[in-house]
Amino acid sequence: MSSITFSTAAVRPVRPATRLRLTARGRRVLLALAALPLAFGIAFAALSGGSALATGEGAGTVTFETVTVMPGDTLWSIAAEVSPESDPREVIGEITRLNMLQGGVLQIGQELSIPAEYAS
Repeated sequence: MSSITFSTAAVRPVRPATRLRLTARGRRVLLALAALPLAFGIAFAALSGGSALATGEGAGTVTFETVTVMPGDTLWSIAAEVSPESDPREVIGEITRLNMLQGGVLQIGQELSIPAEYAS
């Protein structure tokens, strides 16, 4: 059997890892570099955000017909009444979206807005 022997000249001592030291100036520079993207984002939002202001120049007035819910009324009966030539499912969908109804539940005396395309 053979064996391997190392002399002390072949083994190198491991150098300790260099520690990074940040001075006060280095910390300020690092903080400034980290804050630059945030500053650019805020500046971009401030400069470009003002162009989305509503002026009301091209806004037309929209009128809706309203229907008061009577005892026994359902969305289906109201849709068939206001637009007999249209598919009631489409009219119900539009009424539901316009009035933000949850699950199609109606209250007696409730005022429902009818979309302009179905109002007669």
